[in-house]
Amino acid sequence: MIETHAEALAYLDSHIGYGIRPGLTRTADVLSMMGNPQNDYPIILVTGSNGKTSTTRLISSLLTAHGLRVGSFTSPHLERIEERFGLDNEAADPDEFVQSVADVAVFADLYEAKTGESLTYFELTTVIAYAFFAAQAVDVAVVEVGMGGRLDATNVADAAVAVITGISLEHTDVLGETLGEIASEKVGITRTGAALVQGPLPQEARDVVIAHCEANEVHRVTFGVDVNLGEFAPAVGGWLVTIEGAYGTYPEIYLPLHGDHQLVNLTVAIGAAEAFFGRAMPQDAVEEGIAAVTVPGRLETVSIEPLVIIDGAHNPEGIEAAAAALDAFGQRDWVVIFAVMADKDVAAMIPTLGTFASSVITTAVGHERSADPAYLAELATTLLDVPVQATATTGEALERARHQLGENGAILAIGSLYLAGVIRTQVL
Repeated sequence: MIETHAEALAYLDSHIGYGIRPGLTRTADVLSMMGNPQNDYPIILVTGSNGKTSTTRLISSLLTAHGLRVGSFTSPHLERIEERFGLDNEAADPDEFVQSVADVAVFADLYEAKTGESLTYFELTTVIAYAFFAAQAVDVAVVEVGMGGRLDATNVADAAVAVITGISLEHTDVLGETLGEIASEKVGITRTGAALVQGPLPQEARDVVIAHCEANEVHRVTFGVDVNLGEFAPAVGGWLVTIEGAYGTYPEIYLPLHGDHQLVNLTVAIGAAEAFFGRAMPQDAVEEGIAAVTVPGRLETVSIEPLVIIDGAHNPEGIEAAAAALDAFGQRDWVVIFAVMADKDVAAMIPTLGTFASSVITTAVGHERSADPAYLAELATTLLDVPVQATATTGEALERARHQLGENGAILAIGSLYLAGVIRTQVL
């Protein structure tokens, strides 16, 4: 019987060793034992190689501003696991989280006893999310896919609106080695007669998505065709931007996020919200919803003096997007703290660091999949023309970075959301 927060965390942690096992059966069976709570409310599913969490939070904030009770499921969390289970732009209450884990554990344990199979950590959190949202009587849930789409645990739900933020080469050992194969996995979150809102896609991926939607009568809402990014200009802390939706135009919205990639995410989010409502949205609700959005760990300022920025970019495209956004912080000598999971395309990520870094400090985040800092430093030394050193812990990395700062220096921690979360905790 789970009664305390520590017991809830321990129960979840006991499932970490089951790894990543694509497939819907385990999640669907446990939810069926619980009466299929995921069918109690409409769901917007969000997948993509980059921008999933930002887009999920943007959509959630837009819907909340319309007076709806909105659940949101994202991963991973930065500091507290309750962050994964959002309710009206706030993390779940710890006591309600514990109750949800306790409720789900009864059925998950029965399933394991009956079948001999255990849910993975992500499958378990997915079941908890769907059950929690039903218990909270949400009007809608915005759910971030874990990996891929077709065989992701979140896809046990029939999405009223599906979203693909973008597609690049990722998790090729699981999703496929080509953009087309990966697109086929991601577009698998769509349902016949429902809508798909798609961000900018490479041609190979776009062709697969179009063919799937035509064959399955999925209504496509396409970035650059049906929803468009209008005029935009930098503003303090973000952007002033006009979005031309499929149903309406929304002029001079304040977006409090750095990086022009967030302009694309906003455009896609507005397309998704319009698709959900089936109409244009009131300008004041759009302004209120977007102004209230926060995306911790994405070009987030966690210290002013010295300036410390954290960013969860974890693939080459994400690193490039972050690099392009650094001008918003002025001319700086960036000391980069870099940690990454071992299954990432590290060799393609590191060269971009050389376009802005004055030095690089590699480290590990205490996660079982974290790449060896010594290996990262050795690779970075061969690819970069700046000083590189390895540290065993993030605390040591942060201390060394602070010692290296000159008058115009700043620290950027990048490469993993796990790194962003650890640095955030240590700095704030």
